[in-house]
Amino acid sequence: MKRALSLYSVALLLSVPTLHGQPAPKAESASKVAIRRAIDAQVAAWNRADIPGFMQTYEDSAETTFIGLTLRKGYRPILERYEQSYTNREQMGKLTFNDIEIRLLPAACGETQYAIVTGKFHLDRTTRGEAKKDDGIFSLVWRKDPQGWKIILDHTS
Repeated sequence: MKRALSLYSVALLLSVPTLHGQPAPKAESASKVAIRRAIDAQVAAWNRADIPGFMQTYEDSAETTFIGLTLRKGYRPILERYEQSYTNREQMGKLTFNDIEIRLLPAACGETQYAIVTGKFHLDRTTRGEAKKDDGIFSLVWRKDPQGWKIILDHTS
């Protein structure tokens, strides 16, 4: 009887998610960690006024797309847009991202090759150049290649 009661107690404890009805937190996957690190590197590059460093997270491809007030296609045109819109450190200001959500998209084979990242951005700055917005939202499509995770589509508004 004691053994049956012990087994029942263990089974009951295992079936309870956690306190307050919340599921136990899962460890972030290696893909999510890699994407978060890339985003952190992007913020660090921006905040030191390093646009080429900021662009390291974008896939260097003619197909990479940026959608903002206009549509730009290609790594080089996107880089040039940033360099034209933010000509100095004061115009770049300090970038912060928040409310970031990463959704991994596994392929039929189970391997994750794409991710969608959404969030909000804020620029704390003293001057504005061509780029007037200090706050907005974004959605990014990332693709995993042999060099790691890269942005292939950026929709920022």
